[in-house]
Amino acid sequence: MRTVEQHARIIADLLRPTPVESTPLAQARGLVLDADLRAPLDLPPFANSAMDGYAVRAADLTAFPVTLPVSQDIPAGRTDVAPLTPGTAARIMTGAPLPPGADVIVQVERTDGGAERVRIDSAPAPGTHIRGIGEDVRHGDVVLAAGTVIGAPQIGVAAALGHSHLPVRRPLRALVLSTGTELVAPGHPLQPGQIYESNAPMLAAALAAIGAVPTIEHFVADDVIALRAGLDRASAGQDLIITSGGVSAGAYEVVKDALTGQGIEFAKVAMQPGMPQGAGRYRDVAMVTLPGNPVSSYVSFEVFLRPAIRAAMGHPDITRPTVSAPLSAPLDSPAGKRQFRRGQLDTVNGTVAAWGGPGSHLLAWLAGADCMLVIPEDVTHLDAGDQVEVWLLG
Repeated sequence: MRTVEQHARIIADLLRPTPVESTPLAQARGLVLDADLRAPLDLPPFANSAMDGYAVRAADLTAFPVTLPVSQDIPAGRTDVAPLTPGTAARIMTGAPLPPGADVIVQVERTDGGAERVRIDSAPAPGTHIRGIGEDVRHGDVVLAAGTVIGAPQIGVAAALGHSHLPVRRPLRALVLSTGTELVAPGHPLQPGQIYESNAPMLAAALAAIGAVPTIEHFVADDVIALRAGLDRASAGQDLIITSGGVSAGAYEVVKDALTGQGIEFAKVAMQPGMPQGAGRYRDVAMVTLPGNPVSSYVSFEVFLRPAIRAAMGHPDITRPTVSAPLSAPLDSPAGKRQFRRGQLDTVNGTVAAWGGPGSHLLAWLAGADCMLVIPEDVTHLDAGDQVEVWLLG
């Protein structure tokens, strides 16, 4: 058997880094910046008011109250601001350009709010409520470093600097292929011996959650020729093909039958669930074949595909957050296999417990889990209170 680490390396090596694309800001969230983003201008680009009030010269405020004529109104966006005449005040709005000569903003609450003449009852120190040129960012500064994951604040600062696009690693494109004549799309009636397809929508959702772009191909029958035809038809433009099912050792393992000798290598991995696995390149497209039981399929995605895909998209953090916690109840594990058990954290007591049994068909228990417990290959029993590695799934 392969170790978990050996199979993880094989899959990671299959996925090539996604190319860089100039992407509109609105589509860049969650993607990774490929190059340093430098400021093409100062931010703020001009001195402006941080308050609604009056721009004045501190030298004109020798005693209080003082009344000054209002020489001009300066709303935000005005571009023809005149210098401030000594002995006058300019009524000014937040964000509006500071008139040359003014050195303090008196907020409107310290005045009578006059439009032609204003009585100023008190004033802050010179320089108060003025946003200086380049106070936030200086021209030429590195504002966002290469490798930054783009979120709302990063989009905000890029937009403030005038960028409409960002050079980011594009999302990985993945084809999710469902196989099996027994599969029926949800919403349609079941016949005896049929089941609803769950793996493809589950895997597509997991792909979308990490920023990849999934495409589902429904449903390829248990036929070698049909499977190859479906792959050839749907794999164009994809970075990765993911199948689930048809990779075990029994009869009617259509994925294994169709792809053996076609660039895909099948192996057993020392893990539970998820022992039967396959990986390789099909028509020069990376391909990973997952086991068909739904929990096995999802655990395999978490263990092998999630970190490999995030790495291919340039993410600095590719693994789930991991903690160590004591078990609240004993737990057994098979010898020689790394076990991945669904779990739930007790945040009040700081303990963790297995959630449901180890069966790879128990999908409802997976839906109720908030973590996975990882039990090493050489451990067959853990007592309550023993520490266990926990992957946080939230």
